[in-house]
Amino acid sequence: MGGVDSEPPSKRRKLKQSSMADTLADDSIGSKRIKKVEFVRLIAESLHSFGYTNTLSNLEKESGIAVSSGLVNEFIKLVLDGNWDESLNSLRKLSVLDESVVKSASFVILEQKFLELLNADRFIDALRTLRTEISCLSIDQTRVRELSSLLLCSRGNVTKPKPKQEVIIDLQKLFPPDVMIPQGRLVQLVEQALDSQQDSCSFHNSVCVDSLFSDHNCGRSQIPSETLQILQEHQDEVWFVQFSHNGKFLASCSKDKSAIIWEVSLDGRLVVKHRLLGHKEPVSCVSWSPNDDWILTCGVEEVVRCWDVQSGECVRVYDKTDLGMVSCNWSPDGQRVFTGFNDKSIVMWDLDGNEMESWKGEKTLRISDLQVTGDGKFIISICKENMILIFDRDLAKERLIKEDYNIVSFSLSGDNKFLLVSLVNQEIHLWSLDGDVRLVAKYKGHKCSRFVVRACFGGVDQAFVASGSEDSRVYVWHRETGELIKTLGGHSGAVNCTSWNPVNPHMVASASDDRTIRIWGLKDLKSNHSCKCRT
Repeated sequence: MGGVDSEPPSKRRKLKQSSMADTLADDSIGSKRIKKVEFVRLIAESLHSFGYTNTLSNLEKESGIAVSSGLVNEFIKLVLDGNWDESLNSLRKLSVLDESVVKSASFVILEQKFLELLNADRFIDALRTLRTEISCLSIDQTRVRELSSLLLCSRGNVTKPKPKQEVIIDLQKLFPPDVMIPQGRLVQLVEQALDSQQDSCSFHNSVCVDSLFSDHNCGRSQIPSETLQILQEHQDEVWFVQFSHNGKFLASCSKDKSAIIWEVSLDGRLVVKHRLLGHKEPVSCVSWSPNDDWILTCGVEEVVRCWDVQSGECVRVYDKTDLGMVSCNWSPDGQRVFTGFNDKSIVMWDLDGNEMESWKGEKTLRISDLQVTGDGKFIISICKENMILIFDRDLAKERLIKEDYNIVSFSLSGDNKFLLVSLVNQEIHLWSLDGDVRLVAKYKGHKCSRFVVRACFGGVDQAFVASGSEDSRVYVWHRETGELIKTLGGHSGAVNCTSWNPVNPHMVASASDDRTIRIWGLKDLKSNHSCKCRT
């Protein structure tokens, strides 16, 4: 809702004398000199959208400021009543609108009129409206042809007219905002203010709904830094951990040739759900299917096994004679499995274990990560010691990321736009994959020169980066600024891998050579439950 004063000149002079003159001396508020009239009109529009008609009437009466002019109110009422011919006449009375806006608004109104006539089986009237009113506007000829084709459709296939309120929203998009205030504009401004405060908060990791009564401020307490649980079921070094997409499970694998599926209970503690036994070599990595019903485990230069998460049974073994596998992952639809081999090739399989396609050459390394983008178009792997390959499956084209030092591991962001690359020079590089590949950030402070150490994205909107380290610690940086904000101590051996729960931003898992997995959370769990959280 909204409007400007479009009454006859004599009436406009009276309005200015009786109301606007009173506010002329104090027509702005706040340090940013916000126009008082605009602010009051925004409040009035919100009251109208909430249905507080009595309060709106009192506000307009006391302030002398109307949320919309009489002509705009008349026009809106005619549209909501479906009085299309009169609404066109009313539209033309709004002299503040230029001709292009009047034409576009007339098109919206006449299109609605045409569709209503068509749905009422008044085909002659609909044709007359199309020929003598819509076509004469000489705009959006593509849409005019689409409307013409509707006349040839059967009755059951006719496009339904929009609800009247949606027509008002379409018109609001065309009108200048001072003529018709965009619906929910005040709420939109408040949301922008909240977003701005969250963006400027280095530690924003809260799932709680912000109060409007105080400024947003998370503080370091929202970063998981307290050991809540130590998992000690593995019999040797733990090399890899990964939470499921739904955050309900954690998978770990070890030098002890086993993998374990842990279930996150309602109280946040993890319990063993299944031990996955059958590999003859240490298990180097795991990969959850998109729906979390299945999980892949990869033995070091051995086979890839597929397990049923609910039963814990091995349902498929992916194997190739005389070749060992070094990595594995799923297609986005969960219907294909990708594996990297020690001969530097990558193979795509169906769920029954049949080889569908293969890519030979230097596509992967002996110790390698393997990722498939969310659209299934790109395969990402380490193709040389200091080089990452981004392979376009459809076009068979390659893009490369070249580093100055050897690459240890990499991790793909949830939105597929960024790649986190760990290097032996004790740096982690953040590369943007959106458009031209470019380096956008570096993270330093951890130790990584001898072992495979993995980093991950995490937290609300994946705003943080967490990594293991050879000095037995977990390091946490702010993703955008690169600031090191937390160092977590507790392990007694090198930390090989970290995983941030994608659903619970206050839960991080770390795997170590000390044969344990640590679950990190907030120091004061009570504070996590004292706020109203988004679902």
